[in-house]
Amino acid sequence: MSEKRIAVIGGGIVGIAVARALIRRGLGEVTVFEKETRLAAHQTGHNSGVVHAGLYYKPGSLKARLCAAGRVAIKEYCLEKSLPYREVGKLVVALDEGDLPALADIESRSVASRVPDLARIDDQAKLREIEPHVAGIAAVHSPHTAVVDYPAITEAMAQDVRAAGGTILLGQEVTAMVVEGTKVRLHTPAAEHVFDQVVACAGLQSDIVARLVGADPSPKILPFRGEYWALDPERGHLVNGMIYPVPDPALPFLGVHFTRGVYDDIQVGPNAVPALAREGYSWGRISPRDTLESLRWPGALPMARQYWKMGIDAIGESLLKPIYFSRARRFIPELQMSDLMAKSTAGVRAQAWSRDGSLVDDFAVDQVGPVTLLRNAPSPAATSSLAIADYVIEKYLPSGR
Repeated sequence: MSEKRIAVIGGGIVGIAVARALIRRGLGEVTVFEKETRLAAHQTGHNSGVVHAGLYYKPGSLKARLCAAGRVAIKEYCLEKSLPYREVGKLVVALDEGDLPALADIESRSVASRVPDLARIDDQAKLREIEPHVAGIAAVHSPHTAVVDYPAITEAMAQDVRAAGGTILLGQEVTAMVVEGTKVRLHTPAAEHVFDQVVACAGLQSDIVARLVGADPSPKILPFRGEYWALDPERGHLVNGMIYPVPDPALPFLGVHFTRGVYDDIQVGPNAVPALAREGYSWGRISPRDTLESLRWPGALPMARQYWKMGIDAIGESLLKPIYFSRARRFIPELQMSDLMAKSTAGVRAQAWSRDGSLVDDFAVDQVGPVTLLRNAPSPAATSSLAIADYVIEKYLPSGR
């Protein structure tokens, strides 16, 4: 009996983690298709590198469970491969009494999800022992929130895949996919392939890949760009680890925050502004097709009605540095406008939305015959990547159970 042939679409950290898990379990001959000429080219390579401890997620949700398992797995993998892993810690800060109910909710969720060594801080002196320059009246502290180099982790896992006999094809975009009974015929501009199973981890293109096999158009990916400013290295003493706001439960995005990266660079951000292309890393990247598709989506109008003010604020932050600065300075009063250097990077978040305009908050997986589709994998997907791989294989691939 010939070995089962399995394709993985997507060369971000989740796709490569799936390919590695398939090979480690001996489930078949694995081929990865990545449309770019390098791995980790999009969401994996355009984030702040945080390994989340699981503070925000609904207890018992896939996000909560897979984040917890993934954090442990990522740490162990970094130790095994001698990759950098720094537990710089995260402080979620309440600026005033209006933030306290939401802070209490985060604390409650964290306790229910067993976030390790979480501490509530109501004493300003204690607050400033952790972050000497921070403002605020209370906080929760997660000492084991860490930072890593996700592209380096992805490359290391790709080496594992290749060393075990797997194939990674770069610059090979999947343009068509046809299910023929128990087989899947997959097309790229270079060739045609036949597989027994396909797992799609296509990130910003996940709904497009899903349409290739006739899956439900919902959820749809609407791209949101997150822009970061770099903190002047000479002012690096202002931030020890991570300083985060208390998220507004009425809004889908977190807000501007401070993160000390694994190589000691400090990023301020991101914001969340509607992108005009799926891979729109700047205002100059415009795709009329992507924009028109977003505007024609049935959920676009309900979403706009609900979040129009957030959208206007985000555009203002993006275009006007003083607005962005004012958001950041609330947490560090000593911050000066000149401390924010040129925008260091930007990422585009693949945010899934339903037809009714509601946010798809949890991880979501679809299946069409022998094709498994990861439809929604926002943060903490990178943290959870190794756990997501195990979950998808065990739940959706018959031979993986």
